[in-house]
Amino acid sequence: MPMKRITAALLGGLMLLQSGLADAGRTITDLAGRTVTVPEHVERVVLGESRYIPALAILDGDGVAQRLAGMLPDFEQTDPSGYAQYRQRFPAIAEVPRVGHTSADSFSLETVVAMGADLAIFSLEGHGPAARNRELIDSLERAGIAVVFIDFRQDPLTNTPRSMALLGEVLGRTEQAEAFNAFYRAELAKVTEVVSGIPRSQWPGVFLHSRVGLHDTCCETMVRGMMGRFVEAAGGLNVAADRVPGVSGVLNLEYLLTDQPDLYLATAIGSPHYAESGSAQPYVVLGAGVDETAARRSLARATARPGLRALTAIQQQRTFAIWHHFYNTPLNVVAVQALARWFHPQAFANLDPQQTLETFYRRFQPVELDGTYWVELAEPAS
Repeated sequence: MPMKRITAALLGGLMLLQSGLADAGRTITDLAGRTVTVPEHVERVVLGESRYIPALAILDGDGVAQRLAGMLPDFEQTDPSGYAQYRQRFPAIAEVPRVGHTSADSFSLETVVAMGADLAIFSLEGHGPAARNRELIDSLERAGIAVVFIDFRQDPLTNTPRSMALLGEVLGRTEQAEAFNAFYRAELAKVTEVVSGIPRSQWPGVFLHSRVGLHDTCCETMVRGMMGRFVEAAGGLNVAADRVPGVSGVLNLEYLLTDQPDLYLATAIGSPHYAESGSAQPYVVLGAGVDETAARRSLARATARPGLRALTAIQQQRTFAIWHHFYNTPLNVVAVQALARWFHPQAFANLDPQQTLETFYRRFQPVELDGTYWVELAEPAS
C-alpha cells in the first residue's frame, strides 16, 4: 500500500479513537495568534525542538522527562554538553523517540501520530516545524494532537514571558509560570530601565559575529531577531542594522575594516566535546562543562584568524563572546545582563549577571549550573 494511503488510514483510525475526546479541553490563543483547543490534562508532549526541555523543566521540575512522547534531536546535536547534563539527571530522556533530524522537512508525521501524544509544541520559527508548515499542522490536529506555537527566537524579550505563560496554562503549571515570569521581568527591568536613560549617542557600536568558525566566509550576523534583539536591549548599536535587512545575514569583512565597530561580540557554538576532539575549526567554546580559561583560549584562537585580527576592537581586546544558545531559551535575560555590563560598565557596575544565572538554576532548573556562558578576551583584573 502506498505510504500516503497508509498515513491516511492511520490518521483516520486515530481520529475515530479520539473522537470521544473531541468535546473535551480548553481554548487558548498561542503565539501564532491561533485559537487552539487543548486537552484538559496534557499527559504526552512532542517537542518540535528538544532544546525546549529546559523551558519545560522550569514548569515540571523533576518530572520534566515524564511528559515527553517524542522530540527532534537538536538539543543533543547543537548543545551536546547541555543535553548530557539532562541525560545524566534523567536517563529516560535518551529513550524518548526522535521524530526526525534538525529540520521541519525531517519531521516524521507517521512517527508522531503513532505515539499517542496529546500536544505538539512548535516554534514560530526555528529548527523544527514552524507556523508556515500548514499541511503538517492540519494533519496533526485531524489526528487529535493539539498544536501550539511558542517563541524564544523571533522576538525573544517580548515573547519569552508570553510563551512561558502559555506553556503554564496548557500544562497545568500556571503557578510555576507566574513565578518564573516575575523573576524574568524583574531581571530584565534591571537593564531596560537603566538603558532608557542612557543617550543613544553614548551607545557603543557593536558587531555581533554569529556562530564564529562555522563558515569560512565572514561574517554571519544577527539583527532583527534572535540575539540581535539583545544588543539593542542592552544599549548597543548593532553596526549591521543598516546593512542586513532581515533577521540574519552576512556583513562583509571589508565593511567592518573600513567602518570599525567599538566592540566585537562573538557567539559560541563550541563545547567541551569539540575541544577534546582536537578539531581545527576555530569555534568559541562556552556552555556546560566549560571553564573560563578554556573559553578565553578559544576566543583568542578564533579571533586570531586572518582578517578578523585586523579589527581594532580585537587588537585592543574590546572583544567578548557569549553562548550562542541563549537566543533560544528563557535564560536569554542573563545574556542581556552580561551584554549590558560590557556595553556600559559604569552604569551597570552593580549588576551581577552571574548571580542571576545562579539564581535561575537554583530556583528553576533540576540540573546544577556547571560551566561558563560568557567570556571576554582581556584577562580579568587581579
